[in-house]
Amino acid sequence: MPKQILLVEDELILCENYAKTIREHGYAVITCHSKQGALQIINKRLPDLAILDIGLGDEMEAGFDLCREIRSLSAVLPIIFLTARDSDVDTVSGLRLGADDYLSKDTSINNLLARIAALFRRIHALESNDDTEKIKRGKLTVDTSRFRVEWGEDAIDLSLTEFWIVHSLAKRIDHVKSKDQLMQDSKQVVADNTITSHLKRIRKKFKESDKNFDQIETVYGVGYRWRS
Repeated sequence: MPKQILLVEDELILCENYAKTIREHGYAVITCHSKQGALQIINKRLPDLAILDIGLGDEMEAGFDLCREIRSLSAVLPIIFLTARDSDVDTVSGLRLGADDYLSKDTSINNLLARIAALFRRIHALESNDDTEKIKRGKLTVDTSRFRVEWGEDAIDLSLTEFWIVHSLAKRIDHVKSKDQLMQDSKQVVADNTITSHLKRIRKKFKESDKNFDQIETVYGVGYRWRS
C-alpha cells in the first residue's frame, strides 16, 4: 500500500501541481485547502506524512496550529512546512513546534521529493530496528526500540529528527559531530541553520526537565558533542 501524504495548500493550482508530481512517484496524496478541512482529515485518520503551508486563507498561522495538533496525536509523524514564508523567525517557529523540515516554495520539486523520501527512510529504519539495547550515558537513556529518550526519570518528548540527533551524539560521548554528520545520522537533508534550530529545541526540552542541563556542547567552528 502506498504511503499516504496529506498536502495542505490554499493555492488550488499549486496544490494540484504538487499533488500530481508526488503521486507520479508512487505516493497517495490527499489534498486540502483549509485548516478546518485538514483537522477533519487528521482527526479521522492520520496520514503517513504531512506537508503544510503556514498561511491558509485569512488564517496567517493555520499551518502552525495544524502542526501542534498533529504533534499532539503523534510524536513521530513526519511534518514538512512548504511555504512562501522563508524568514528565520518562521523557520525557527516551525521547527520549535516539532516540524521535521522547512522548505521554501522556491525549492525544486526534486528537492521536495528527496526530503519526503529521506523522512520515510527514517521511519522505516526506526520500524525495522531490531536492536533492543539501550544507550545509557549518565542520566540519559536512549531506547531505540521504543523511540524513547529519558533524562533521569523524565521522558523527553522529542520529534523524530530530534531523536536521531540525540541518538547520534550519545552513541559516542565526547566525540565531536559536525552538522553534516548529524544530518547524515538523522537521515536528513537540510540547511545548516535547520540543524542549529533543532539543537536549540533539544536543549530547551532537556532544560525543562533539568535547569542545569549542559551536556550538549558547541565546539565552535567544528560541531557538537555530548559531554561525559
